[in-house]
Amino acid sequence: MIDTLAAEWLKLRTLRSTAVVLGVVTVVVGLMALLAWYAAGLWDGLPPDQRDHLAVSSLPELTGMLGSLCLAVLGVLAVSGEYATGMIRSTFTVMPSRGRVLAAKAAVLSVVAFCAGFAAILATYALGRLIIGDRAIRGQSAEPLARQLPLFLAMSLAIVMFALLGLGLAAVTRSAVAAIAVLVAVWYVVPLVAFNLPAPWGDRLGSVLPGALAGELAGTGNPGSVGGSLLSPAAALVVMIAWVAVPYGVAAVLLTRRDA
Repeated sequence: MIDTLAAEWLKLRTLRSTAVVLGVVTVVVGLMALLAWYAAGLWDGLPPDQRDHLAVSSLPELTGMLGSLCLAVLGVLAVSGEYATGMIRSTFTVMPSRGRVLAAKAAVLSVVAFCAGFAAILATYALGRLIIGDRAIRGQSAEPLARQLPLFLAMSLAIVMFALLGLGLAAVTRSAVAAIAVLVAVWYVVPLVAFNLPAPWGDRLGSVLPGALAGELAGTGNPGSVGGSLLSPAAALVVMIAWVAVPYGVAAVLLTRRDA
């Protein structure tokens, strides 16, 4: 298994798509800093009686949401790229245990996704606090990092969940286009549908969607948002694991039953 992990780490870190995706995550952090700078400028230009009307979505949460999609795409490309080039045949020839290969890919991707996501969220938080300072802009938390850390860790785990979901979908479909289409539907389309469902169905469906699980896991779910807030932290963790386990299990079965 150690050799398999080393091989998958070598492949992932030498992929051009890995550098591109991590570069996009860095750009997202830069865009959040620009948004903080723009919001601070607006705040300074408003008269005091109108400042309560200025609201900006939480910058770390925006980074977590966009980072989830970026790392999910990386998970897709980590598998679909090998099928596109035919390298998957060489991989399975050298390492015949296909389940071990899939597990190694998942392990390496999980570490990269967690580290990249957590670093991006922390960088966004630090830049946001540095730029916004003590301005009481709605949507921006002034709580210290120690109070925010549980949410940031939960958001990083959600990024890992999306990355593994992308990996599992790519292993099932063998197609980057199909896997990314499903990811975008889960990440954006289905939550919008859930948000527009009549009560209580919208909140029920939204609570089990991937985008809501980080807040529920950290105990900060937002009622009335696109994601629901009905699950306890333990239930949210179980659902998060299920989102990874189901496509991963299907992929593991299909890998052993069909040709490379």
